[in-house]
Amino acid sequence: MEVVNVLIIGSGPAGYTAAIYAARAGLKPVLYQGEQPGGQLTLTNDVENFPGYPEGVNGQQMMMDMQNQAERFDTDIRYGIVTAADLSKYPFEVTVDEEEKLQAKTIVIATGASAKWLGLESEKRLNNKGVSACAVCDGFFFKGQEVAVVGGGDTACEEASYLSKLCSKVHMIVRRDVLRASKIMQQRVMSTPNIEIHWHTETDEILGEDEVEGVRVFNNQTGEKTVLPVKGFFVAIGHKPNTDIFKGQLDMDDMGYIITKPDSSKTNIEGVFAAGDARDKVYRQAITAAGTGCMAALDAERWLAEKDFE
Repeated sequence: MEVVNVLIIGSGPAGYTAAIYAARAGLKPVLYQGEQPGGQLTLTNDVENFPGYPEGVNGQQMMMDMQNQAERFDTDIRYGIVTAADLSKYPFEVTVDEEEKLQAKTIVIATGASAKWLGLESEKRLNNKGVSACAVCDGFFFKGQEVAVVGGGDTACEEASYLSKLCSKVHMIVRRDVLRASKIMQQRVMSTPNIEIHWHTETDEILGEDEVEGVRVFNNQTGEKTVLPVKGFFVAIGHKPNTDIFKGQLDMDDMGYIITKPDSSKTNIEGVFAAGDARDKVYRQAITAAGTGCMAALDAERWLAEKDFE
């Protein structure tokens, strides 16, 4: 069975950064790209907040740049999905595409997290054409315009508060008559004059062919439909970390995010490290994912060196 020094699972900013650092350290990392090679950024047209791209960059191009940089240092990048992992034995044993097995001396988990969507056809069609799941990433493009935010939790309130500083008006679409957010976030939203909360309201359809031109909503008590004249539509109903194959083996919070030890990428199992959105439910940015990818590679390198010394 093939044995690798560093197995990196995932190919977003965290995975590719870990690969760059591990490869430059001579560890000959193997990276499996997963279900969505390049991660969520490949679905983003314009990235303007990643250092080093003063004019901005297409998300797919940025991930290709990272991949090329990792390959330059001889990272072995492979298509495939890691479908199972046995962390109870050493070297760790993983299964790729439900049949191929290999062993790893260290594992860097960079599987990311997926945004939860409403499931509308128009939402999918207009993704990156006015529909987004990240206000910090895309809010700037709607400066001075009206936007909508769907959700009633902390994430939705944070997105609405952020957008209120950029946009002329923020419509919050909330399906209940209360917010689920913490008291302080509720107070912040309700005291912001350009945020309007639409209670008992759900999304019927996002309007527009090539860009968002409005959103049709309905009151779930009366059935009355209204069109909100928005240019941006932000879905903030949560994210799901892609960590299911590690459940029962790694310490996770109640949402499935991997818990790491303070000031490190170390998990509760020695030799297994976590980076990016699989462990981060707070920042969820490409630059923070890349930073933890760097940490994971350095932690793996040091752990291997200590193990060899023993």
